[in-house]
Amino acid sequence: MRGNDPKQQAMFCYISPEARVPKDHPLRPIRIMVDSALQDLATLFKKMYSHTGRPSIPPEQLLRASLLQVLYTIRSERMLVEQLDYNLLFRWFVGLSLEDKVWDHSTFSKNRDRLIEHEVATAFFQAIKGRAERAGLLSKEHFTVDGTLIEAWASMKSFRPKDDQDPPAPGGRNPEVDFKGQKRKNETHQSTTDPDCRLLRKGQGKESKLCFMGHALMENRNGLVVDSRLTEANGTAEWHAALEMIENLPGTNRVTVGADKGYDVPVFVDGLRERLATPHVARKDKGTAIDGRTTRHEGYRVSQKIRKRVEEIFGWLKAVGCLRKTRHRGRPHATLSSGVVAQLVSGQRPGYLGRRRWPEQEGESDVEKSIRLSQLRCS
Repeated sequence: MRGNDPKQQAMFCYISPEARVPKDHPLRPIRIMVDSALQDLATLFKKMYSHTGRPSIPPEQLLRASLLQVLYTIRSERMLVEQLDYNLLFRWFVGLSLEDKVWDHSTFSKNRDRLIEHEVATAFFQAIKGRAERAGLLSKEHFTVDGTLIEAWASMKSFRPKDDQDPPAPGGRNPEVDFKGQKRKNETHQSTTDPDCRLLRKGQGKESKLCFMGHALMENRNGLVVDSRLTEANGTAEWHAALEMIENLPGTNRVTVGADKGYDVPVFVDGLRERLATPHVARKDKGTAIDGRTTRHEGYRVSQKIRKRVEEIFGWLKAVGCLRKTRHRGRPHATLSSGVVAQLVSGQRPGYLGRRRWPEQEGESDVEKSIRLSQLRCS
């Protein structure tokens, strides 16, 4: 029998958003893991706000919404707020009921400086990483480091001489600029849109771009991010950022560090040895700083094979995490965005690996279980 198509909508609803989310949905274990990490930051959140005045939008909800933006590749905060208004799954994950009104998109901008000032992204990342470490998913001895260029939110037309006080040529928001034949260098030119970015090219034959440089330190057991940086783009940023991340590793035991040929320079290799780290760096054909003391061991060949997995991190970061090009101007704001993406790379992969390799464990907490069972459908 044909069903009726009622035109009148029901006036009352007695169902919660959680009832509409399937029990096996991949966001459920992620929500458990995120909520546990946010509980650890409760003291930090308390210091961020005044004890008096009008209640703000909870920072926990803002962070959960930012995670959704990365997980579902939502290109703007305007679109994120729009989807929060009608998407039941998003409302449930953020912590909004059906009756709660969604905040304005400008709330993210208003609170971003507060999150940067109190280094919330770093604290959140450490909380997620701590759970993976307690689950036995992190290696303490073998690591891989690499860097990538992240394009800045600025056009080449904005790259103008620092001493140029003349206004741009008329033409509306997108004036015509002819810079052919000009020598444009970071020493003499600067972007008027984002002064923190720099002009750099990936290699010979590649085009120059206004960009930042992202860095990731990966542990080799399961390919998880244990540290990340966003620095100024220049020819030595990869080496110095890598040495800084290696120096910040906990413990005093000797470690191995894999890297590509771009790190085969005396400054980096000698810096690793000074920090009790064995340089498992790919050798250049000529002028290499790696000798037979390192390459003769089987561990060197294993590191060279595993180090290529760091490219999966950058691939996910750019393809899914919307970080091929920054959405914000200025290095502090871009660092906050990259930190959120790094949290998800560290948070969603442990569950996938745990589900595939480790059986159920007696006495396991919800947080430890969520780390093993969290698997994203988009990965």
